[in-house]
Amino acid sequence: MVMDIDMKVEVLIIPVADVERAKEFYTARLGWRLDVTPPGVVQITPPGSAASIQFGKTLTDAAPGSAKGYLVVSDIVAASDALVAAGVEVGEFFHLGADGLTPGLDPERRTYRSRAQFNDPDGNTWILQEITTRLPGRIDTGMTSFHSVDDLSKAMQRAATAHGEHEKRIGAADPNWPDWYAKYIAAEQAGSELPQ
Repeated sequence: MVMDIDMKVEVLIIPVADVERAKEFYTARLGWRLDVTPPGVVQITPPGSAASIQFGKTLTDAAPGSAKGYLVVSDIVAASDALVAAGVEVGEFFHLGADGLTPGLDPERRTYRSRAQFNDPDGNTWILQEITTRLPGRIDTGMTSFHSVDDLSKAMQRAATAHGEHEKRIGAADPNWPDWYAKYIAAEQAGSELPQ
């Protein structure tokens, strides 16, 4: 069956009108890594991403500005602030509420809820989505990895907060906190039941 074969998104092609302008925006302004590319193709990878984007004059006949994609971040406020500091116009925060999309951050900052968006110079839309805990089954439970120091740091901070609650429940300091943190972080990333 096809579902038994691992398939990972490697590259997405986005349509741009001016290749050099797009290259400058993604590398100089956003700080995305310029990968080794064949002639006529520019490949760029966002920090912490396993997938890349490509653009070039002959890669697609889609209209420039017609692409839309999601960028997952662990702290949407920090990500928005960094983009604004780099001169990128970021829209207002919005979240998925009971009645659909609602202005502002999710009041409880629940995972998958808070969003903001920005456009590249061609009008291609990038939606920032704050994800701190994955849905069950979304990540291979046998693998835990972080693509940036910031993502790992945020996971450790969440584990520290949860561990503080754990110690309150047991009424004592937990000398085995490194193992507890590891179990918490792995379970959080896999979307499985968190340790208590």
